[in-house]
Amino acid sequence: IDADQCLMSWMKMEEHLFKVYEKCLVQIKLNEGFKTVDEFIKFSLSVQNRRKSRAGYALENHLKELFNHLKINYSHNSVTENNSKPDFLFPSINDYRNPQISETCLDMLGVKTSCKDRWRQVLSEAKRVKSKHLLTLEPAISLNQTNEMKNHSLTLVVPTELLNTFTLDQQKEIYSVT
Repeated sequence: IDADQCLMSWMKMEEHLFKVYEKCLVQIKLNEGFKTVDEFIKFSLSVQNRRKSRAGYALENHLKELFNHLKINYSHNSVTENNSKPDFLFPSINDYRNPQISETCLDMLGVKTSCKDRWRQVLSEAKRVKSKHLLTLEPAISLNQTNEMKNHSLTLVVPTELLNTFTLDQQKEIYSVT
């Protein structure tokens, strides 16, 4: 199984199906019309927020399915220090909480469909994990931003089809999903 191709294929299909479904729902409301501009703006914002939320949950769900298929042990959204909920802990939350388990045996993966400046949120999660990973679908992140991530011991993970949007120097530091 090519994890990179699989993940991107699932994301594209899920997005297509969601947009078909959403088009029906939104069209019904558009046909009904709006009584005020505020009502229209509220509806528009709810559509935009639903899209963003759905994409993030979809990415996490597809990763869970991929990890399950590959028989990779993980915990999803488990609570760590300060009530943080890292997206994925490896091998498990029980290992993370066990002081007998060396920190070098632990890993963390944050998941953000787009990074922007939100990637910093990952840094405060799972304090026992010193070098963290962040999977994103955002292409062409600036060199300044990837250098800052590197300085914070955060390794970027992107599907291989997005690697060519990064400079050659950046690509050397980025992991694929596989």
